[in-house]
Amino acid sequence: MTTLLEPEKTNAVTGGQVRRQLAAAVRVLLALTLLLGVVYPAAIWGVSRLPGLHANAEGSPALIGVDPVPADPAADPWFHTRPSAAAGPAVSGGSNLGPSSADLAAAVEERRAAIAARDGVDPATVPPDALTASASGLDPDISPAYAAQQVPRVARFTGLPEDRVRALVADATHGRTLGVLGEPRVNVPELNASLGAG
Repeated sequence: MTTLLEPEKTNAVTGGQVRRQLAAAVRVLLALTLLLGVVYPAAIWGVSRLPGLHANAEGSPALIGVDPVPADPAADPWFHTRPSAAAGPAVSGGSNLGPSSADLAAAVEERRAAIAARDGVDPATVPPDALTASASGLDPDISPAYAAQQVPRVARFTGLPEDRVRALVADATHGRTLGVLGEPRVNVPELNASLGAG
């Protein structure tokens, strides 16, 4: 036979359950705070100190390609990164324009004319990576062809011999990742930093 609990006893049972659940929730909160707020960050920090990972873990100017703005555009002594579709140098982002976009075609042709004029080359020879923006707008790498196109201008305005500038480009050129992934690339921030030491 089923008996109904008196209201006072029902509240006492519910209050006891609430206290147990609250205590369990507090224990889980403390355990997860310790695990995810202390142990996990400490483990990641420890892994970042392993040989070969330390430089990348701490960041580097060579990982972000912000296109240099010359003081005098008519005497531009810098190597340039890929163009950015972002509104300014402090922001990143792509244009989201597709290959059939008239706006993208117009931007590419505008870039082609400007780069050909800056480097003194035939517009038809400007490499594709000089014309199309990277997805983030902060890509630090360019193709060896784009770097080679810029060598005569950089040599002329820095006063360095062209052979020396080509050697600096070769030093800043990295091959395919693991020998098979991607394409050879030239790190522009690293290259521009070496011009001063050149």
